[in-house]
Amino acid sequence: MTAILAISVGNTRTHIGRFSDGIQELDASEHIANDQRDTIVERVAHHWEQLADAEGVVALASVNDTFARVLEARIGGRLGVEISRIGRDILPAISTRLDPTSKTGIDRLLCGAAAFSTLKQACVVIDAGTAITVDFVDGEGTFHGGVIAPGAQMQLNALHAHTDALPALKFALPENEPFGKNTEQAMLQGVFFGIRGLVQRMIERYADTLGTFPIVVATGGDAALILENEDFVDRVVPDLILMGIAISVVTGFVDESADDQ
Repeated sequence: MTAILAISVGNTRTHIGRFSDGIQELDASEHIANDQRDTIVERVAHHWEQLADAEGVVALASVNDTFARVLEARIGGRLGVEISRIGRDILPAISTRLDPTSKTGIDRLLCGAAAFSTLKQACVVIDAGTAITVDFVDGEGTFHGGVIAPGAQMQLNALHAHTDALPALKFALPENEPFGKNTEQAMLQGVFFGIRGLVQRMIERYADTLGTFPIVVATGGDAALILENEDFVDRVVPDLILMGIAISVVTGFVDESADDQ
């Protein structure tokens, strides 16, 4: 089985994962802030060295192309290998039913692919990161799209940037009270419960279309903080996108439905 070094470049962080036996098991993973580019390259090199005895593939997916182009060149030069880019060299392992001209984020497709590959049934996939996405994959494994909203920190940043009095604030769990008794707690409550409310309402809407409640999987940097104890979320899987990269590498997927859209 081919060993896989999966790299997911996000808007603020890069996620690295090592699979020594195809998609059977994720041996190790870590997140590193994008402003630590040299550290990312060195950590990728470290994980690649752990796969030295195996035939390996380095696969990179990105929603931040400007940063990813530089990172890809640096990693390729450091490791002396060609980098396989998801979306350029390998398609995400999922079919879609979207507008023909749409350009859907590769992260959403990969998370959908990983969730369906594991569950083999209709599911909702929530990614709570820089942005919040709530997407639907049907029982045939087809990605239907969903919604995109600002993530928790982005909402707080916008409140500060576009008002005169609201402070700069780092996202954290609000106090367990029904009322925000100061400005900071009011902001945190608004963002926290706003995201939960959005997610719950979209799950209900997808369930109305499906005729039953699908399994709900959450991932992303804020998923555990915001959604882990919610009854409507069945599981939180931090490494879902890395699994989607590995699955796509193994299947060498070609979307045969694309011509029919």
